[in-house]
Parts: sequence; structure tokens; C-alpha cells
Amino acid sequence: MPSDNAILSPQDALLAIMISVSMSDSNMRTAELVAIQQAVNYLPIFAEYDVDRIKKVAAITSDLFEEEDGLDALFGIVRESLPENLYETAYAFACDVAASDGALYQPELRLLEEIRHELDIDRLAAAAIERGARARHLKL
Repeated sequence: MPSDNAILSPQDALLAIMISVSMSDSNMRTAELVAIQQAVNYLPIFAEYDVDRIKKVAAITSDLFEEEDGLDALFGIVRESLPENLYETAYAFACDVAASDGALYQPELRLLEEIRHELDIDRLAAAAIERGARARHLKL
């Protein structure tokens, strides 16, 4: 559950980042949705997460995408809700969703760049995270 000051819990914030990457090119692909669902179902950070919140977080994220300054608002909420030590985790999840369908589209690349900037992800750390996502999602 979110803290008193935060709108979203840390897990909600991670989920919002993943959803935003999937929504960025106006086409939420099945592979992206599967990547999000697998993260929520299998990764330790979501072990105690109430999956019934997914729809609420998706609705909040979607509503923010409709607003003129919605992306700025989303980043503000994410920074408020997510401990700084999970910023790289958020970026890793974003990269995994972007890479999950085997193609990176321009809107996804722009959003990943914005996430790197907004969460102040070190350039070297970002390159390592991106390389790992690319390696995990290669096809034969």
C-alpha cells in the first residue's frame, strides 16, 4: 500500500513505469503485456503485491497519458512513490518491456531516454541494463 504521502506504492510505481513504456507507442503489444504480467507474477519485489491493483494503476497511467503534462506528473508520482534505490530497477523493468516484442520503436526509445533522465540513471548503469534487456529478449 502507498505511504501517507505517496499516491502509489513502490510496486505500483514500478508497474506504472512498465505500463507507460507499453503505452508509449499507442500499441500495447501482447509480448509487452506478458512481460509485465510475468514480472508481477514471478519477481520477488512483487511477492506481496495485490494484483487487483493492476487495473487501478493502468487506469491512472492511462489517464495521465491523456493529460498535456501527464508524463511530467507520472514522473513526479514515481519519484515520490519509489525509493531511490529502486530507480535502476524501474529502468530495468522499462527496458524489459520495451525489448519484449523484439523491436524498439521511436516512442519507446524517447520514453526510455526520458526515464533515464528523470530517474537520474548513470550512463554506464543504463548501458548495462539495456544490454541485459537486449540479451534476455533475443530470438534465434
